Amino acid sequence: MRTLINTSIENKTIFLRVDYNLPIKNNTIQDLTKIKSSLNTINHLLKHNNKILLATHLGRPEGKFNNQFSTKQLLKPLQSLLPQHKIIHLPDCIGTDIKTTIQKSNANIFLLENLRFYTEEEQNDSTFAQSLASLADIYVNDAFAVSHRAHASVHAITKYLPSYAGFQLETEITQLSKALHPHPPAIWIIGGAKLDKVDLIQQALQKADYILIGGALSFAFLRAKNISVGQSKTDTQSIHSAKSLLNSPHQNKIILPIDFITTTKMSPNSKTSIRNNNEIPATEIALDLGPKTITLFKQYLRKAHTIVWNGPLGYYEWSKFAHATKDIGRFISTLTAITIVGGGETADAMHKFHLQHKLTHISTGGGASLEFLSGKILPGIQALNENEKKFKQ
Repeated sequence: MRTLINTSIENKTIFLRVDYNLPIKNNTIQDLTKIKSSLNTINHLLKHNNKILLATHLGRPEGKFNNQFSTKQLLKPLQSLLPQHKIIHLPDCIGTDIKTTIQKSNANIFLLENLRFYTEEEQNDSTFAQSLASLADIYVNDAFAVSHRAHASVHAITKYLPSYAGFQLETEITQLSKALHPHPPAIWIIGGAKLDKVDLIQQALQKADYILIGGALSFAFLRAKNISVGQSKTDTQSIHSAKSLLNSPHQNKIILPIDFITTTKMSPNSKTSIRNNNEIPATEIALDLGPKTITLFKQYLRKAHTIVWNGPLGYYEWSKFAHATKDIGRFISTLTAITIVGGGETADAMHKFHLQHKLTHISTGGGASLEFLSGKILPGIQALNENEKKFKQ
């Protein structure tokens, strides 16, 4: 694919696909990380006298105009991060009126209205993609977090404009590729609440020397070994998948927890106990890894040259059950190994514990990083590769 480095794009109108799907609570934006990650690309394009059309989705409006999901609320934080430039919010993302406003205005940054106000966006509709493309001369994808979606502004639009990867997208591909082509020994940590990580574990079995399993995922493996996990979360399909992974030729790479922090009820202030993995009472639920497991995991991690982490190790939102995630995060931040963190919750935990600047790379993409690390080809990246061939001349 083509990237912005060593490319002279000047005096053009750029359709810049960003991911500004920010967390909003009580009408207040909670975190500007995603906007900040796009600033390198924006500033580079502005330096070369280009007009920029910022295009994003926000929330799940399901194809209907809805003020609650309007990108207008992104204008203020955007303006605060780009104070030298006038930014205009447009009331739509397609149409002749929008095109005329862009052409006649002396502003150089425009924020388009929510792409998902149109059902055609998620349907990867080619007519809608053409309407988006008609606003600009060049397309730039700087939204890794949505590049696993075959949506009109990520995939179909590349059929109609010369297309490039922005700096953020390029960084994600470069850094996450280090996980798929690791400097050994490589250790993967796989946790989280979601139990559908079979593809990721199979990829890890090919790439890693060891896989440390935590979070709710560990209960499926323990159940597969006929060990009772009390009230801890698991399901039949996950247990079946875990059983087949434990029967694979690489089963010795899988390292399971040996103890847990348990409680009798889901509450941030409930009384806790430390239980060995085969001694969880039927009335208790495990919500974090125990101290012996943390020590065990550190023994493996200490020797690693590449560490890949997807999924928190416990219910880190409550301080009583955040210990393993925080302690392992702090530990790997002191190592000289390449440390790559993927997945929305794991990234959130690293920010919560102020570790984001001490790790090699924290991915901005949740589902996208999971699919990339699972070895899948993302539609957004594939589209840029095909565009490079099509528009080579």
